[in-house]
Amino acid sequence: MHRAISVQAPGSVVMIRPHHFAVNAQTAADNAFQADRPADAAAAHAEISVAAELLRARGVRVHLFEDETRDTPDSVFPNNWFSTHAGGHVAIYPMKPENRRAERRRDVIEMLKRDYRVQDIIDYSGLEADGLFLEGTGAMVLDHIDRVAYAVESHRTSPIALERFCTHFNYEPMAFAAADAGGVPVYHTNVLMCVGTGFALIGSDMICDPARRAEVTQRLELAGRDVIALNEAQIAAFAGNAIELQGAMGRLLALSTTALDALDDDQKARIEQTAALVPLDIPTIEMAGGSVRCTIAGIHLSPRPQS
Repeated sequence: MHRAISVQAPGSVVMIRPHHFAVNAQTAADNAFQADRPADAAAAHAEISVAAELLRARGVRVHLFEDETRDTPDSVFPNNWFSTHAGGHVAIYPMKPENRRAERRRDVIEMLKRDYRVQDIIDYSGLEADGLFLEGTGAMVLDHIDRVAYAVESHRTSPIALERFCTHFNYEPMAFAAADAGGVPVYHTNVLMCVGTGFALIGSDMICDPARRAEVTQRLELAGRDVIALNEAQIAAFAGNAIELQGAMGRLLALSTTALDALDDDQKARIEQTAALVPLDIPTIEMAGGSVRCTIAGIHLSPRPQS
């Protein structure tokens, strides 16, 4: 297994364990992946507990925070409100659903400043007052190596906010429209694609414009990725909603058991050329319209020495 450190694969993450998990009514209008029935809060709590321990057992440093409030049903998805970047940079994002804005937590930011080398924090949340949204690494899938921000056009991704982020953080924006066979737009980029160090998973057939589809695929290939195409059924099973991490024994791809079951043998073998498959069982949390990638905020910061 590949043990070389990759800027694409963080070795530390933030996860939030919810005590009152629920399917968010405010996000139902544009999240076609979301269930329309109540979820078992105790089961969601247990799923994150087990997932965090499985990642720790593989050598990933997990900072697990508790959410005991009832006002933040999607708090289990911290990747939408902040991201971290090599060189000590942190971004805080504007969120479209009003009840998701309360997910932003000072204690998470203070932990980052205490345990890692943080140089600056750019807070875009003030754009909410202008109706401009950019929901973090849900709205964008970042190629940290080739410096590209892939972004599906949606109500959750303002082109103005995307341009500002890319200017500040030195990424090239690559935006495109994507929809399912029924014409329903994809709400977040990270359900459509995952960029690892040596591979990329992408539901390329869901990119609406054939020319843009070819451009996105070519860009990934030119960056040295094995581009693994996912069909719409696999996207619906969250096969694109995965994240590459650095474990003690090499890189791994954290994904859900739902996603793993949707992949065929050839796709699994191609991923396993450079990353071990680590399935996490989170079916209750997936009812909220997100999967493993959404539950993990990667830390791309240099750690301070642990005392």
